[in-house]
Amino acid sequence: MNKLLRDIRKCRKCVTDPVGAPLPHAPRPVLIVSPSARIGIFGQAPGVRVHASGKPFTDPSGVRLREWMGVDEATFYDDRHIAIVPMGFCFPGLDAKGGDRPPRRECAPLWRDKVMAALPDLELVLLVGAYAQKWHLKDRAGTTLTETVHNWRNIFGARRRRGHVRYLPMPHPSWRNNVWLKANPWFDAELLPVLRREVKRSLAERRS
Repeated sequence: MNKLLRDIRKCRKCVTDPVGAPLPHAPRPVLIVSPSARIGIFGQAPGVRVHASGKPFTDPSGVRLREWMGVDEATFYDDRHIAIVPMGFCFPGLDAKGGDRPPRRECAPLWRDKVMAALPDLELVLLVGAYAQKWHLKDRAGTTLTETVHNWRNIFGARRRRGHVRYLPMPHPSWRNNVWLKANPWFDAELLPVLRREVKRSLAERRS
């Protein structure tokens, strides 16, 4: 794992051999991983605040995500329990409208399988946003994020089996999704209680 992290943090492929235009700034890969983690948070890519801090979810979306999960900040950043692995490790820059660009296309094909192989104890993975959902769910992902998250029960599965990763698709906790959250109250009423229960169970089992 240490060698893998060193290799990731030295990676400059999006600058030296990019797909399309190169990354418009110096790469700064951001992730938190440990072989013992049982919970994974797979999001999109760091935003500008995370790029500055070098630590995942150091922005209002992180506050909301911790609230969704029912964990405090210390637990959230404890790599013994939780791995935070975005689809793109570096801030991709801003588009013409001031929003974040999609995750860099070089990153996942190069590193995703290696990181997954280094996380043998994962059992609960939060797929935060459409990019992570499409990559990990393949044909089980819907044509829209709403369709995928609506189908969370079938994706998550009814039974828990040892060695089987269970995926829970979710919207991004960004304030930009406030309209989506208001339009889909079932997310708060039905999915979040399951998320909090499963996070609590996984943490309790790891600590026992």
